[in-house]
Amino acid sequence: MAPLALVMAAAAALMAGCAVPPGSRGADTAPPSEDRRPAERVAAPGEAALAQGIKAYQAGQYAEAESQLQLSLRQGLSIGPDRANAHKYLAFIYCTTKREALCHSAFKAARQADPSFALSKAEAGHPMWGPVYRKALPPGRP
Repeated sequence: MAPLALVMAAAAALMAGCAVPPGSRGADTAPPSEDRRPAERVAAPGEAALAQGIKAYQAGQYAEAESQLQLSLRQGLSIGPDRANAHKYLAFIYCTTKREALCHSAFKAARQADPSFALSKAEAGHPMWGPVYRKALPPGRP
């Protein structure tokens, strides 16, 4: 779950960095000019929705998680593993709500987003989505 922790930490850092109290800018601090480039990567619009979707999933709020994860994909995630992660959690939700065709498609979409996508051994062994995952992404196949 290290990638999840990184996504959530990045989202928290981004949100914290946006809050600047009025009048807190010093006189010697000029606003950024157009020719300056930020040192850090600019977050894709869907990253906050992805973090919220994963958080809702972990809290057992599956309808909210599904909504946020779908929103994250519509808004755009710039990194393939992030898109794969959104599809993975959607697959989990679809399988547990007996929407096997959607679950199957979500696992395939995860692999398309990130060719190295694979569930952990524990995730792949889950009784609800493990069999669908194995059918959707047989070992050794792209």
